[in-house]
Amino acid sequence: MAQKKGLYTVQTVHNAFQILEYLTGDHTEATLQALATRFELSLNKTFRLLSTLCESGFVEQSKPSGTYRLGMGSFSLAQKLAGNSNIINITHPIIEQLAKKHDEAVYLAVIKGDDVLFLDMADCHQQIKAMPLIGKSFPYFTNAAGKVMKALESAEVIEWLKSSKRSKTRHISDPAALASELQEIRSNGGVAVESDGLGEGLISVAVAVKDYAGHVIGAITMYGPSFRLVRDRIENEIIPSLMEAAAFTSQRFGYLPA
Repeated sequence: MAQKKGLYTVQTVHNAFQILEYLTGDHTEATLQALATRFELSLNKTFRLLSTLCESGFVEQSKPSGTYRLGMGSFSLAQKLAGNSNIINITHPIIEQLAKKHDEAVYLAVIKGDDVLFLDMADCHQQIKAMPLIGKSFPYFTNAAGKVMKALESAEVIEWLKSSKRSKTRHISDPAALASELQEIRSNGGVAVESDGLGEGLISVAVAVKDYAGHVIGAITMYGPSFRLVRDRIENEIIPSLMEAAAFTSQRFGYLPA
């Protein structure tokens, strides 16, 4: 006999998961009132949910602003869940080596729907560094990782951007310029450099990882402040190192360049 959908669900747990999923985005306005309004909950119920999540470490509150964000418990759980993933197991030692070599944060990013998900991270020891991105998602045309993956995934996206029939898309202010940029990424061996896309004064450099069939399965991304990631260092030190790492990683997935 078919069971009625939702018959055995617990609404409070469902609400908690909704809040956690919402906080994976970059929401600077995630106050108690804003969250209650968004999920149509009373202030009292929202406060109790957030208090429980904070006590468990899955959420934390910024005292100066009163806004809520994901806590270290969420990041720890995400890493444990992803720990059995083949791509994490293969890539993590490689991004750790890159982070140690250059003393900059290095990430593994993957495409998730219309976004880029920063799935794994190897941190640096710099005193001044950008806020960690692990577990966060961003529209793929706003950052180097997304651009390099979409550029190498297929030339169709470039033709789509050039097409007059293209539907309006958020985060694309100049489709022709973006199409030209993606074409250049395809032509220069598959390297993308993005300034300010993930935050003012921040630069990301990304190269794609491919599998045995030549499909793009992820991107290795270095991310840090622009005063350290200067043009000369990017071109002569970082890009060659990232490309070597991406080639080695792709070989581990069975990719053999033509």
